[in-house]
This record gives sequence, structure tokens and C-alpha cells, in this order.
Amino acid sequence: MKYAVIGTGAIGGYFGGKLANSGFDVHFLAHTDFKEMSEALVVDSCDGSFVIENPHVYSRTDDMPAVDVVIVGLKTTNNHLLPDLLKPLLGNDPVVVLIQNGVCVEEDLEQQLPGTQLVAGLAYICSTKVGPAHILHQDLGHLLLANYSCREPSVVEALARDWEKAGVRSEFTEYHLGRWRKAIWNLPFNGLAVVKDANTAQLMENAETYALTEAIMHEVVAIANALGVAELGQEHIDYNLSITKTMKPYHPSMKVDYDNHRPMEAYYLYTRAIMEADRLGIPCPNLKAVEAELRKM
Repeated sequence: MKYAVIGTGAIGGYFGGKLANSGFDVHFLAHTDFKEMSEALVVDSCDGSFVIENPHVYSRTDDMPAVDVVIVGLKTTNNHLLPDLLKPLLGNDPVVVLIQNGVCVEEDLEQQLPGTQLVAGLAYICSTKVGPAHILHQDLGHLLLANYSCREPSVVEALARDWEKAGVRSEFTEYHLGRWRKAIWNLPFNGLAVVKDANTAQLMENAETYALTEAIMHEVVAIANALGVAELGQEHIDYNLSITKTMKPYHPSMKVDYDNHRPMEAYYLYTRAIMEADRLGIPCPNLKAVEAELRKM
């Protein structure tokens, strides 16, 4: 299959780069680092570093070829740009894979682009863009795929096979289960890293922030359960806490954005989840407290 990558940062650069490094036909959209990307995409990875020399790079989606799959690695703070970015690529009716943080991302994009074939990509990875066309992959690196509106499930299966060939462990999950399962980790650690000015290890080592992290996880599970995702429970909370204990100290993406004076993904990581909680009558005082602090920053 032929791929386009919109958002060649920590996520798009890594997962798109893995495909390109394995010989797949991948076309990257770049803006501020277009010149550097035209020369090479550098991925320093704990699983084996690599360099893509002279990748296919474009400054506008209008110039990109027709593809089978569009990988969106943009931060959700830029999702207002997606309709215009995607429209030139939709003529071939590609599958659009949103590898993004937060909840309800696909629902909102579907309202803007009805009929688009959407798949959620849930990335479990510690990856950061450390410079122009330069990605640092520190830990983890597997990907869950959840079909939201793709009309041919076989295409999602083919996508997973391609990533497996590229060395990315890929699995399938039900859509709501996948989004909310990922939120169990994302919602406490992203916001608390900013509010407490701490990395993941520091949050886990401090008794107060550890307790707050676990309390937020319980709120996320309660919202998911109320939405009908009955599979999520204490074992998922315990799992997320245990993997974070063994993870290399890491600044989540929201902390990196804050430190670099960029907009934070508070809407899809906090506001959207709180909206669902309020609609369902689920109390989430800790989520609301973190959101309130983020609004001040």
C-alpha cells in the first residue's frame, strides 16, 4: 500500500519512518523542517536507529500523490487544519489513521468530513521530536488499531501486516475500548507532568502524585464504564501503573509542548472527557482540577 504522513513529528516521523525504512512507499508532509526533511529523516531508536535519505517530502498536501492510507500524526491542537489538509488526498477514498491522543477524536472529524474511512491508532511509545527531521525513540513502540468507520476491515488487517513487517508490533482492539484504555495512561500523566513540573518517574516516586495519578485513572475507568466499555477495570489501572514504574523517566507530550511554549492538547485529553462525564453524570473532581490548573498555564 502507498502511504501519506501528515504530521512528521514524534509519532508520524517514527511510525511513518519505520514503514519507509522497510521499503514501503511513504510520502511525508513537512512545514518548518521541509529543507531538513528533504535531505534526511533521522530516527534515533532504542530498537535500532535509522536514517531515511532523501524521503518523499512535500510542503502541501495538494502536491502529494494519491495514496491508500493517510497517517495523521498531528497534535490535536491542529485538528482544525485537518479538513483542508485531508481534502486533496480523499479522492482515492483512503483509510485515514488518526494516531492522536485523547477521546472522541474520530467522532469530531467525521462530522467535518462525512464518509471518510477512519481508524484510530493508539500508540504506546515514548518518542520525542528533538530537532528538525530528528526523532528520538526512548521506550515501548507498539500500536493498537481500532476500526471506526473503515468499510473494509481487510484494509486494516493489511495495514497491521505492513507495520509488523516494518518491526512495529500491531494489534487490534474495539474502538471505544482502545480510546479509553489509552486514556487511562494519558489523562493522568500528561496533565500532572505539566502541573507538577515532573517526569513520569518523579510522579510515581512521590506518594501524593502517585495517589492522584491512581485517582484520575479510576475516574477515567468510571467514565468508560458508563459509556458501555465494561472491559476496563482495576487490572488496567494496575497495569498502567506497573509499566510506568519500569519505564525510563519520560516527559509526556503535553509537558514537552508546555516547556517549548506550544499549545497543549488539553481539549481532547481533558475537556472532551469531562464533557462526556458531565453528560453521563459521572463525578470527576480530579480531572476537573487538573484541567482548571492547565487553563491557568
